[in-house]
Amino acid sequence: MITAYTAYITDHIQRTILFLDGLRRRGNQFLDHRRDGNPPVLTFDYKILMDGRRAKKQPVNYALARIIPPENLPADPEKRPIVIIDPRAGHGPGIGGSKIDSEVGIAMENRHPVYFVLFYQEPVNGQTIADVEAAEVRFIEKVGTLHPKAPEPAVIGNCQAGWAVAMLGADRPDITGPIIFNGAPLSYWAGAEKKNPMRYRGGLLGGAWLAALISDLGNGTFDGANLVAGFEDLNPANTFWKKQYHLFANIDTEVSRYLNFEKWWNGYFFMSGDEMTFIVENLFIGNQLEKGRLNLEPGRTVDLKKIDDPVVIFASSGDHLTPPQQALNWIVKVYGSVDEIRRLDKVIVYLLHPNIGHLGIFVSGKVAKKEHREIIGSVDLLDRLSPGLYEMTIEEKEHEQGVSGYDVHYEERTFEDILALDDGLEDEKAFGMVAQISEQNMHAYRTFLQPLVRLYSNDVTAFMLRWLHPLRMSRYGFSDLNPMMWPIKALASYTKERREPVDRENPFAQMEKLASEMIAISLDHYRDMRDLSLEYTFKMIYESPWVKALEETSEPQQNALPSPEKVSHKSTAQLEKGGFAEGAVRIMVAVAGADKSLDKAELAFYEKIARRYTRLPKLAPEKLTQMIRQEARHLQTDFDAAVNALPKLLKSVLDRRTGLTIAEKMAGADEKKAPSENRLLKKLKALLEK
Repeated sequence: MITAYTAYITDHIQRTILFLDGLRRRGNQFLDHRRDGNPPVLTFDYKILMDGRRAKKQPVNYALARIIPPENLPADPEKRPIVIIDPRAGHGPGIGGSKIDSEVGIAMENRHPVYFVLFYQEPVNGQTIADVEAAEVRFIEKVGTLHPKAPEPAVIGNCQAGWAVAMLGADRPDITGPIIFNGAPLSYWAGAEKKNPMRYRGGLLGGAWLAALISDLGNGTFDGANLVAGFEDLNPANTFWKKQYHLFANIDTEVSRYLNFEKWWNGYFFMSGDEMTFIVENLFIGNQLEKGRLNLEPGRTVDLKKIDDPVVIFASSGDHLTPPQQALNWIVKVYGSVDEIRRLDKVIVYLLHPNIGHLGIFVSGKVAKKEHREIIGSVDLLDRLSPGLYEMTIEEKEHEQGVSGYDVHYEERTFEDILALDDGLEDEKAFGMVAQISEQNMHAYRTFLQPLVRLYSNDVTAFMLRWLHPLRMSRYGFSDLNPMMWPIKALASYTKERREPVDRENPFAQMEKLASEMIAISLDHYRDMRDLSLEYTFKMIYESPWVKALEETSEPQQNALPSPEKVSHKSTAQLEKGGFAEGAVRIMVAVAGADKSLDKAELAFYEKIARRYTRLPKLAPEKLTQMIRQEARHLQTDFDAAVNALPKLLKSVLDRRTGLTIAEKMAGADEKKAPSENRLLKKLKALLEK
């Protein structure tokens, strides 16, 4: 036992020295990165194509970069470009491409031209969200002009950038292709009770006035370190213990990974006061984007119904910052029914991960290898989906010759499937009152307190507040700026040469691990009790009778479900309009969707058929997509009538035989035939073999 204790103490002291050296290196890295201007943490080479700071009109601190592919992965200029926008929510850009296995890496692997929207640490004086959106429009237009033979760019928005991309797609649907939201909140009041406490904080703090106060104390600039601190506060066990202990326990292997992540995590960026108050007032508190009332500027209202291209939403049940309800509920609020989605010719796809955390959605290498690989790999097939709501499912499967891979399915879904992820919408009513109180508090702040705060704020006081922020102090406090850290570097070098790691089965090492788990459990328990108290306090205030009485005299709730519009039945003349091409496409759409599930292989089969059969005219991708959507609407409106009209489209014996051959091939495209597909094939034979 004495030998085991001695070995453990030796290892513990060595790990302590190396851990302190890791914190010292983190602090130096923080200062060096800040001195260099906090460049993006992209692991790929890139070239700046447009710098928004140099724009003559509406300059902003955003830039468009082209990712330079390696020689062994040249981009195909005629493939759809991929534009990735990282979140500007306290951190700097680049995390979406900080690893080889990342969104950028997967897009390059698929030979797509890849572009990245970057931003700099300091905002341009006076820039607004409308200015940023205008700059992003110019960037997307630039990408389009660089690839005139390619389809419109697909745009990926991570976290905060997701709602920015939603605004972009709704405001300028003519310049974007498919839009992908990763962990992006669009329904800010949504959430489940006892699971998503962050949504209550705005109400308990009195609304958006605090964001305005912090911006004014920063002399017109909001310090992103406050956003990072709020994020860290969601999980105190990870922030104060688990992350640090993981480094301490695995000090021989984890330092490089730890420093790579901390380089991005500690790069605190700023927003203008106008940007931050706009976001808090109109999105997080006002929920105006979901309501269709978000005014970017006078006369420019953003309506999410105007997004024309397919939308893919990636969310996770393990994401406590943007839970699935906040990522998906806007669909129910904006459209009112799946039939309305179909009537408006929209394609909406969502993908749910069972447990990955918020950052893992766009940072995890495992997620990149699976979910992002399949999302990006399917981006050119989304136009082949019939209008409607789908859930994308990814199943691991071993294919021929032992090669493993994934099968991708698009399962038809209803609003009940989305609402089943929530515990009801009634709890959102209280947030309408929060928005009204916030508006009153903001008016009071701007009238009475803001002039005084601005009078005493200047560049010096703002600089002091920034560098006295606890997050920054905890970084540079362990750097070489602190003389007490100077001996650590030499001690760490000496320790590495004489390192004696302890056996993991050492009883004292096991006791240490157990103690760590107990500390983490205690902090988790503290978090749960704190969050419950926040929720109960919120309900005590905003669900009290006197607040409800005020609510009754206020304007009606604006997030009520819209009434779905009735769909008119297609006339027989419409269903019989066309020839062989329309009939063949109608057969493909009918067979592919017979089992209420479309496979990636089936979607790819459309174009194979269009290229293979000389009986079909050469259809450009846009024409094929248009025809698929048209025939899908015929089938969705009146399936039986649309199928029964096929003999009018396929008039000759040759046409009908070819149509049946296409039906058979489509049914076998996914290597299996569902009973519903067999029934439809039988019906088609009866119709077309007469």
